[in-house]
Amino acid sequence: MDRVPRALEERLTLDIAALDAEGRGVARNDEGKVVFVEGALPGETVLARRLAGKRSYDIARTIAILRESSARSVPRCPHFGTCGGCFTQHVDARTQVATKQRWLEDCLARIGKVQAQMLLAPIYGEEWGYRRRARMSARYVPGKGGALVGFRERRSTFVADIRSCDVLPPGVSALIPALRSLVSELSVRERLPQIEISAGDGATVLVFRHLQPLTERDLSLLRGFHEQTALHVWVQPGGPDTAAPLYPGDPDPLSYDLPEFGVRIGFGPVDFTQVNHSMNRALVRRVMGLLDPQPQEAIADLFCGVGNFSLPLARLGAQVIGFEAVQALVDRARRNARANDLVAQFEVADLFKSRLEAFGRFEKILIDPPREGAIGLVKAVRDDWPRRIVYVSCDPATLARDAAVLVHTKGFSLAAAGVVNMFPHTAHVESVALFER
Repeated sequence: MDRVPRALEERLTLDIAALDAEGRGVARNDEGKVVFVEGALPGETVLARRLAGKRSYDIARTIAILRESSARSVPRCPHFGTCGGCFTQHVDARTQVATKQRWLEDCLARIGKVQAQMLLAPIYGEEWGYRRRARMSARYVPGKGGALVGFRERRSTFVADIRSCDVLPPGVSALIPALRSLVSELSVRERLPQIEISAGDGATVLVFRHLQPLTERDLSLLRGFHEQTALHVWVQPGGPDTAAPLYPGDPDPLSYDLPEFGVRIGFGPVDFTQVNHSMNRALVRRVMGLLDPQPQEAIADLFCGVGNFSLPLARLGAQVIGFEAVQALVDRARRNARANDLVAQFEVADLFKSRLEAFGRFEKILIDPPREGAIGLVKAVRDDWPRRIVYVSCDPATLARDAAVLVHTKGFSLAAAGVVNMFPHTAHVESVALFER
């Protein structure tokens, strides 16, 4: 990206036609070149300053709004615009979700050359206090008065100077000033890059990642923070597998309920789980409805994690095998099955290489892959089974790529697709697609 010298920055008057996946307005300048405009909404006319550019597009930032959209909302957070944790607080909730739905449809059409026979109604949820998992950066900056704890600034590696965060649970948000003070007191303050937050239904864990050994005084300060706040404190000197409770005798405190299915899911503070528990309940409900598990029906849950979908499927009577690459997650899923008195099988498998035939024939398959999607899996799908696939995606582009394989080479139709607003005020698009043959 070519930076524009400040003396040569252009001021442009632009009519905004659309919103892109990152919450920026999309316009064209007088020469027809695409301009992505931070802080602008469809239907608005804005005065913008050009910040950077490439041959095919420019990036600009709104200076003044000359004609305002009815979808514009007053950002609730005083740090909006500087902090990179949120991108679309200036857009009302319905427009945010409609933009995500359009982005999903566009990716399916443009990348996959497919169209859903039915668009599922978007699922909304709470806009604030929803983020139960977060990886917050920490940086000791004497010139700012000590340690900063928060998200990175927008388009920067600097840590935003924040005192609260409205998308975090209120109790966690209120502790940001105390966390800043705590980090400033630690001997490893210049070698403590992040604090991972993980909140369950009844407890919250903070995982302090440190690149140097903690001193006895550091441990004393962390214990004092635990005793003062009642939050569980973990320390992590290396990779995720080194995370451990400050008090080794502490039981696993984290869990969330799926009350509609009578299931409680236990998880560790560095295990993958959805960040938005209320929307996860809605997601599980939608997936169960689309998959329509029948008693004794053989169903494979691929990338099963700690059993988020497997255990509700088992509760509904299906014969479930969950597959996951990480042994620790498989162990956790097995414990969750026992704790819920459910019969479900869990296996360790590299799902980018393994085949499922060794475990029998599956009538239906659930796929919930990471951002890179599941191209190897969908290419290996057999011609005679399954007859139904439900695909949960966190990236519409890889979903569209994989949908092209299922529809154009494997004989499936894309029966339905829609979005779940798992991350309000961000560009993240969570979606669900149903394939049938």
